Amino acid sequence: MKKLVVTMLIATMAIASAGCSKAPEEPKTETTETTAKKEKQETDVTLEFLYNLNGEAISNEVQAVCEQFTEETGIGVEAIMPGSNFSDIMKTRMASNQLPDVWTTHGWAVARYAEYLEPLNDFGFADHISSSIEEQITDKDGNLYTLPIDMDLTGIIYNVNVLEEAGVNVDDLKTWDDFNEACKKVKSIGKTPIQMGGKDSYTFGNLMDFIAPTFITNEDEANQEALLDGSFDWSKWNVVVDQVASWNAEGYFNKDAVTADFMTGVKALAAEEAAFMFHSASGISEIYVQNSDTEMGFMPLPAREDGLKTSLMTGEHFAIGMSKTTEHPEEAKKFMEFMAREDICAKLATKCGMPSGLDNVESDTGRLEPFYEKYTNNAEILNIPYFDRKYLPSGMWNDLCVTGGTILSGQDNATEEAVTQMKNSYEEKKAQE
Repeated sequence: MKKLVVTMLIATMAIASAGCSKAPEEPKTETTETTAKKEKQETDVTLEFLYNLNGEAISNEVQAVCEQFTEETGIGVEAIMPGSNFSDIMKTRMASNQLPDVWTTHGWAVARYAEYLEPLNDFGFADHISSSIEEQITDKDGNLYTLPIDMDLTGIIYNVNVLEEAGVNVDDLKTWDDFNEACKKVKSIGKTPIQMGGKDSYTFGNLMDFIAPTFITNEDEANQEALLDGSFDWSKWNVVVDQVASWNAEGYFNKDAVTADFMTGVKALAAEEAAFMFHSASGISEIYVQNSDTEMGFMPLPAREDGLKTSLMTGEHFAIGMSKTTEHPEEAKKFMEFMAREDICAKLATKCGMPSGLDNVESDTGRLEPFYEKYTNNAEILNIPYFDRKYLPSGMWNDLCVTGGTILSGQDNATEEAVTQMKNSYEEKKAQE
């Protein structure tokens, strides 16, 4: 008998220097590894599954599902969550052609990973891809590249009780000026307006990626086209970095924004010590694990000015692709079919607190159901793609993380350096396309 190794590498990426910006140094965390015996493994095959879902409750569910797969099929699974540096690890493994058997595609199934992934059109679940996400995970030739366990509908998550105490009604937050006033009210009652977990650098990336479209591309076709054709005027990025710098100057972020991690933020919202977090609704599931008695919700991203629509981002969240060069294609296919099975897919989507990406699967979004009903197919709200996935060249996610961290660390000339870094990186990567 062999063992099923379910490994969790909780590693964080110190924000590296890039361009003209110097990122804040962060303490390193040790890698932890746990091994569980699986007496049901009956083959010599162990699949490697690399995934990037953040949060203890969701990761534990993934590991439990992998164990169930082994119990039912006899095929081992090594499930690995590298943490914040998932993208860097995948780029390294693509360059060396040493890819996992299966991995989560985190919004890049077509644009980044298509040449490495096996098309999934012949799987039974291919007939059940939700129309809301099908276009984003299918190439121009109709090839499907990832299995969408769930799908994003993302804005800003918030603690209902904190906002009620501060006298804030989220339905009144139509513009960023409205949001700024809400932050002022939250701070006045001694709570943290915006919780950040910069030790997990993707939270800086989220911050920049979430607000950028509201200032740059929403209802602005000229900027959309300019970003795509390489002619964008990067002086326009000042409004993005200035907003973040303003929040920092006003003291709207938690004092340990650079050194706290994501789970610290989860616990702060669960304890009703903070109001807002720039994170998908899956973060709410983690908060309810910490404190089921609190009340959470999510809201659209405010507009840059009156008269424009608020917005929610849509796209991949928990989506799995299969390597076209796996040495275990039959076993990998069984894993994909297992993950798409109605009971398994529903369990995982439910744990993430999101609608399933398959139209034959019903996820239980529980206490978030009223928010999905309120915002789904709402003509007053724009459904937009993630900014970096749509408008930035591949590889610029790290620039969003670095420049966000630079601003929050309070470095001299941080906003100017952030704009310069984004401009230089964009031009360099555009030239390589």
